[in-house]
Amino acid sequence: MEEFKFDGYRFDGVTSMLYHHHGIASSFGGGYEEYFGLGTDTEALVYLILANHMLHTFYPECITIAEDVSGMPALCRPVLEGGNGFDYRLAMSIPDQWIKLLKEVKDEDWNVGNIVWTLINRRHGEKSIAYAESHDQALVGDKTLAFWLMDKEMYTNMSKMSELTHVIDRGMALHKIVRLLTHALGGEGWLNFIGNEFGHPEWLDFPRPGNGNSFHYARRQWNVVDDSNLRYGYLNEFDAAMNKLEEQFHWLNSPQAYISCKHEDDKIIGFERANLLFIFNFHPNKSFADYRIGVHKPGKYKIVLDSDSAAFGGHGLINHSTDFFTQDFKWHDCPHSIQVVGTVAW
Repeated sequence: MEEFKFDGYRFDGVTSMLYHHHGIASSFGGGYEEYFGLGTDTEALVYLILANHMLHTFYPECITIAEDVSGMPALCRPVLEGGNGFDYRLAMSIPDQWIKLLKEVKDEDWNVGNIVWTLINRRHGEKSIAYAESHDQALVGDKTLAFWLMDKEMYTNMSKMSELTHVIDRGMALHKIVRLLTHALGGEGWLNFIGNEFGHPEWLDFPRPGNGNSFHYARRQWNVVDDSNLRYGYLNEFDAAMNKLEEQFHWLNSPQAYISCKHEDDKIIGFERANLLFIFNFHPNKSFADYRIGVHKPGKYKIVLDSDSAAFGGHGLINHSTDFFTQDFKWHDCPHSIQVVGTVAW
């Protein structure tokens, strides 16, 4: 902390430390008996408590993050409350879910209910760091989110002077809404690995004997986002707008969202958080007019972020000057509802 001026620590492999069985062959369904019994490594637990207590006592601004998939209760509560003292837990199941879907399931067959459950399945009162793709996906041997979505066409059709193919169109749209959905619903913090915000086209690979000690892939290609003739800039602009909107409304510092809609056939997800109404359409070919969404707060709603905006490489099908007024019509167990015109399928 003093020598290298770190602002915090991520404790790696916390699940393996906490239990004598190291989390192997354990499903962790949430029952307290799974966490507080003979299987718990009390020496490791005490070490983590002492480490967090020391760090937060001597460095009050320090942030500590636990890489834990078990859901150990009170892991991210202060030591003075009887907790383990971590500030955040990495929501590791979220990037695992996205990569599993991209590898194994066609996007038109994604189960929106399962997606929502994975994003909200965390302990209330304990903060989580949400992220859409892990660092492992940026390393050689796997693909980034953008690469899984668009694959080889990233080499041939990301130029604005080339045809906007269905693969690039759909891939860029999903890249934007997957990241926004994860950001807005998945936790109380957001993690991005540099370059993923603009859909970096390739992996990372450090010099090693296996690649002839080459530095060719040991870098990020900032030139692709700086080149105004390429579409990567659209993804970068959307990411900047998304983070700027969070700075304005602070949804990461707000209570968990109220999920008003997760319609499996329509592939629509709707929820309220931080005085915002988020609506996502994952349907591959179906647009909706006057789509009704339940809301708690009555009044006038306006569009503040649209992933289909032309500024973000979309089709610009929604009129941003439109005002949307709630109706005293109960819907989705909410006292009011709103009809959204022009919710588009990307």
